[in-house]
Amino acid sequence: MEKDIKITEKSDNIICGRNPVIEALKSGANLDTIYIDGNGGSLSLIRRLAKEKGIVVKDADEKKLSRLSGGASHQGVVAEGACGEYASLEDILEVSRRKGTKPFIIICDEIEDPHNLGAIIRTAETSGADGVIIPKRRSASLNSTVFKTSAGAASYVPVARVSNLASCIDTLKENGVWIYGTDASGTDYTNTDFTDGVALVIGSEGFGISQLIQKKCDFMIKLPMLGKINSLNASVAAGIFMYEVLRQRGSK
Repeated sequence: MEKDIKITEKSDNIICGRNPVIEALKSGANLDTIYIDGNGGSLSLIRRLAKEKGIVVKDADEKKLSRLSGGASHQGVVAEGACGEYASLEDILEVSRRKGTKPFIIICDEIEDPHNLGAIIRTAETSGADGVIIPKRRSASLNSTVFKTSAGAASYVPVARVSNLASCIDTLKENGVWIYGTDASGTDYTNTDFTDGVALVIGSEGFGISQLIQKKCDFMIKLPMLGKINSLNASVAAGIFMYEVLRQRGSK
């Protein structure tokens, strides 16, 4: 019989061990991501239950699981609890309708560093953005690091987690939102009109915006780079773009 493994002391939102994770799934616990090393037996059951509940499952090696579990016995599986509830795309669109303003949305295309995602959410809150959209795969999620880095902003800014970012963009366009990709190939952001419905797409730290999402963008914009380094941290760049939207629309 498998021995139950309790939640580790490393983080109060981490669950280790096969039986505890299965029970958490069955109880409807607010799980964000499940990391698994292997298949078969109870691991296959965990994969099936997670799929039924729409919870992201990621393959992970022993090193990753040991780090997440803080060295505790994990039996090949670690579950990370969500620190907040995800909103829907419709929830985010409803924000601007309720305020009587044009939509102002941030789309994070594969931002995997939770510190960057937390910082983007923090600036989104302070600049008056309606919400943040992230993909289910290849993205940081609403974990404890994101909440801490956001300085509490993640409790106020709706974050939608979508399975298909391209389809999500199509829906935004149908709702009068123009899509602005951020890339060095674009035009100077100061020459761009942001007074209509806006969704800013912020690309990943290492690779920028994916080709598929670039094709979905209505405009590509860039920041002027005068130094020897030709890029900025994703959250820093996002902050500059967000505050330009705020400046053009007025700070009141």
